[in-house]
Amino acid sequence: MPQPRPPETYERREYELEITDNLEDLLAVLPTELTAAITVAESDTSLGGLIEIVMDLGRRPEARYQFGEIELSSQEITREDLAHVADRIGHFGDDNRAGIERTLHRISAIRNRGGEIVGLTCRIGRAVYGTIAIIRDLIESGESILLLGRPGVGKTTMLRETARVVADDLRKRVVIVDTSNEIAGDGDIPHPGIGRARRMQVPTPTAQHAVMIEAVENHMPEVVVIDEIGTELEALAARTIAERGVQLVGTAHGNSLENLMMNPTLADLIGGIQSVTLSDEEARRRGTQKSILERKAPPTFGVMIEIISRDEVAVHSDVAAMVDAILRGVVPRTEIRHRDSDGQIAVSDSDPRLERSTHAGIRRTIDRGEIVDISTRQSARDAAPLVAGDAEAAGEPAPPIGMRGRGTPAKPLRVYPFGVSRNRLEQTIEQLGAPAMVVRDLREADMVITLKNYYRRKPQPIREAEARGTPVYVLRANTAIQMEHVLGGLFPSAQLA
Repeated sequence: MPQPRPPETYERREYELEITDNLEDLLAVLPTELTAAITVAESDTSLGGLIEIVMDLGRRPEARYQFGEIELSSQEITREDLAHVADRIGHFGDDNRAGIERTLHRISAIRNRGGEIVGLTCRIGRAVYGTIAIIRDLIESGESILLLGRPGVGKTTMLRETARVVADDLRKRVVIVDTSNEIAGDGDIPHPGIGRARRMQVPTPTAQHAVMIEAVENHMPEVVVIDEIGTELEALAARTIAERGVQLVGTAHGNSLENLMMNPTLADLIGGIQSVTLSDEEARRRGTQKSILERKAPPTFGVMIEIISRDEVAVHSDVAAMVDAILRGVVPRTEIRHRDSDGQIAVSDSDPRLERSTHAGIRRTIDRGEIVDISTRQSARDAAPLVAGDAEAAGEPAPPIGMRGRGTPAKPLRVYPFGVSRNRLEQTIEQLGAPAMVVRDLREADMVITLKNYYRRKPQPIREAEARGTPVYVLRANTAIQMEHVLGGLFPSAQLA
C-alpha cells in the first residue's frame, strides 16, 4: 500500500479541479421555456454554479444558484409540465428519487396524499475531479473515513472522487453500495466519474444494510464506499465490515462529531456511549459523580472529516481520543485544512467555528451525563468553568500570561487557588502533566482559580486580581474534573494525555 503523504508534498496538478456536469442532458427533459431561461442564466457568472431547479404545482419555477435564485418563467407550473419531466426520466423508487441514465443528476418528487406528483426538485450532479487532494493522505493511510457535513456541501461529490482515486490510482478493489444511484448515476452502466470502481445497486433503501454485507461476502473488496448511513442496521453493518479488515469510506447524517455523539441511532459509528456507575472510592479518586458517560467500544471509523466547504475541512484523525476528550468535558483541538485560490493547502490546529463559539460565550461541557450548550453569561456561570475579569467582559477567555502564542510557555504557569483545594489542584496538574505550578502569593500568580460562590461575593483577593488584570477562572464545583476542564483548555497537549 502506498505510504500516505502530507498535503504539502502533492504536486500542483493534483489541486486543479475539473468539473463534469452533463447539464445538457438535464435540460433535454425540461419544458422548452425553462430550458431557454436556464441557458440564458448560465451566461451570468455572478450567480455561481447551478444547484437545483424547483418545479411546484401552481407556482413559478425557480433555478437556485450558489449565490442567488432566479424565476425561470412568469407562468405557473401545471400538471402537464410535471408529467413532461416525469415521462422522460427513469423510474421513481421507494424514496421518490429518479435519475437520468449515465448522469449524476437527481430528480426528487413531492407527492400528494393520492400519490400524484405535485412537485419536482431537479438537483444538479457534478463529477469534480481533484476535490479530494485536501484529504488524500488520509485516504491513502487505509483508515476507515466518515464524512460529515450539511446537505449540499459536497459529501457525495467527495465520496465519488474518493472511489475513483482509490480504484484507479491506488489500484484497490473498490465496491460502491449506491442506494439512490447518486454516486454512480442512474441506469445499469455507471458514470465514468467512479473510474474502475464497481457499483452495487440497492433495490429499496431499507435493504441497504443487506447489500453492504453482500458486497463484502461475495465480491472481496478492499474498500467499500457507502453514502448516507442513516439507520441502526446500517451502522451495525458498517461495524461488521470494519471488523473484517475492510476499509470503509462513507457519509452519515450529521454536521459534526458532537451531533453524532448525541444521535442514539448512529452513535455506534464512533464507538457508542454508555452510562457507567463508579464505586465510591473511584468516584472520590476522580473527584466526580458516580454516574459518568464513557465510550462503549472502538469506533467503526478511525478518522472523521467535517466538510465545512469545498475548500475547507476539519479533520479528527483520532476519533476515539476525540470522543473520550469530549466525554470528559473538554473540546479538543481540531486540525483545519484550507485550500486557497492558488491551490495551496494550509493546515492549522485551531477550528474557526470553535473560535466563533468561544467569542459568543459558548461552552461545551458534560452535565449529569449529557452534553450541554451554554450560550449566555449567566448560564456559563452555572455550568462553567468560565473566565471572569477582562475575559468575562469581552465574552471570551483571554489566555493568561505565559500562555499567549502557540508555543509552550518558557516557564510554568503560576496558579493561585482561592477557595479551591490546593492539594487536589496540585494532583490534577501532576496527572495531566501540565506545565503549571501552584503559588501562595497572589502577586506572583499568572491566573486565579476560584469557586462560583467565592467569586459572587467579590472578596479582597478577587478584587485585587481583577484590578491587576489577572485572569480569574471560576469553577462550578471543587472537583478534579472541573480543574481538568480549565487546565485541559489551557494545555491542549495535556488534555488528551
